[in-house]
Amino acid sequence: MKLLSLLFVLFLSFVAGAADKPNIIIILADDLGYGDVQCNNPERGKIPTPNIDLLAAQGMRFTDAHTSSGVCSPTRYALLTGRYHWRTRLQAGIVQYLEKPLIAPDRLTLASLAKQHGYRTAMVGKWHLGWDWDVTPEQRALIAPPRGQKAPEATEAHRAAWRDIYAKPIGGGPTTRGFDSYFGTDVPNWPPYCFIRDDRTEGIPSEFLPASKLVKNQASIPGPALAGWHLEGILPALAKQACGFIEDAAKGGKPFFLYMPLTAPHTPIAVSPEWRGKSGLNDYADFVMETDAMVGLVLAALEKSGAAKNTLVVFTSDNGCAPYIGAKELEAKGHFPSGPLRGYKADAWEGGHRVPFIVRWPGEVKPGTRCDALLQQSDLMATFAEVLGAKLPANSGEDSVSMMPLLRGGDAPVREFAISHASSGLPSLRKGSWKIIFGQGGGGFGSKAGTAPGGQLYDLASDLGETKNFWTEKPELVAELTAAMGRIVAAHPNDVPVNWRRFLEPKSK
Repeated sequence: MKLLSLLFVLFLSFVAGAADKPNIIIILADDLGYGDVQCNNPERGKIPTPNIDLLAAQGMRFTDAHTSSGVCSPTRYALLTGRYHWRTRLQAGIVQYLEKPLIAPDRLTLASLAKQHGYRTAMVGKWHLGWDWDVTPEQRALIAPPRGQKAPEATEAHRAAWRDIYAKPIGGGPTTRGFDSYFGTDVPNWPPYCFIRDDRTEGIPSEFLPASKLVKNQASIPGPALAGWHLEGILPALAKQACGFIEDAAKGGKPFFLYMPLTAPHTPIAVSPEWRGKSGLNDYADFVMETDAMVGLVLAALEKSGAAKNTLVVFTSDNGCAPYIGAKELEAKGHFPSGPLRGYKADAWEGGHRVPFIVRWPGEVKPGTRCDALLQQSDLMATFAEVLGAKLPANSGEDSVSMMPLLRGGDAPVREFAISHASSGLPSLRKGSWKIIFGQGGGGFGSKAGTAPGGQLYDLASDLGETKNFWTEKPELVAELTAAMGRIVAAHPNDVPVNWRRFLEPKSK
């Protein structure tokens, strides 16, 4: 009898502890620029984002939040692990098609941290951190035509290879990195053109994606697709799955963690019929509006579930807006996707990695507040650890700093330095209002580095647009920040040697 009583007390303690923990939802937009969110850019933003704006009005809007990189995969790594991506093999660019997982199997993630504390964990959306695809060299040639070549007609040899590949479990994905469940498309503009649930494709692709869906900012790699695959259906399907998870999880008695990396407004810019032409600007602007609407659906589902009052919601983006979606056309019409910032996706300039960042947490974060303190998405790891009352192991969240003092209304900086890279690997370092870029140009799609040695130094307090370079005028500050960069790189073990100085070397003409 005493044993039963003890077990009952322990059960009640567990239930009470679970009830005290907030649910956590992270919504990560893809390629949404700082200035694409109306509340960030009221004077030079022309795209309505009422749902994201409402979230900001109900919580705290951060104006100086940054990603680890100006492109996709490295940002996702840093967000989920609290560790800079450049400490891994990914020194530049993104995880490539059919590449192995970037997150090591034993690396703590936000999902595995939450799971350790009794959370039900789910991911809905874009992974783009690599899988252990079981594909032979001979099969690889049958699922991905060489770059630049059109896909052939699918033959029985193709279909036989696809039946073999896609009938097997896929290793190394989200369910091996802390998530109880997964639903998404991995990378929506890459094959396979089908949904993946947990570690298996939903259906077996039987044809190559039609060539008509590989133009005008749609898909980018020819490959196997389900018959009748519609790119326009991806984003609504993700919203539906997320809403279903929230409804079910809210009834479960356990706190839940939902990571929802959207596929939009990244390519494929496949706008649903009801949103086409809504913005009066271009397809990308229409897609931003549809993205905002999907965010609204998820937040409405959370409200309807009754769990909103005990849910911490984070909304952010993985990098800046891509210039190739008609950015100049939008600017000519009065919409500036980067707002007051210089550069776009992939750049070391602010437009590449300063992103929207909003936190709503009823009863904890004061509604309608703004915070101008420097932070990075990697800080979510230390923040959630503090929320959960957890102590991170020494080899986890190495580059993460808790944001809790800021969420409680403090204005003192929580981090001294922040590092963000361009897609080329060109690094930048922030300290206070000063920003140093260790090389020339933006390091992104259209910026050229030049041939002379040296870098860039800006005072963002007086020059947010990065127009006045103090590199030659302030050599002592350049030396101080250069030394700081070296210390940060050496502060924790790196998976590979990190040659961050390479962009300072003279380039041959």
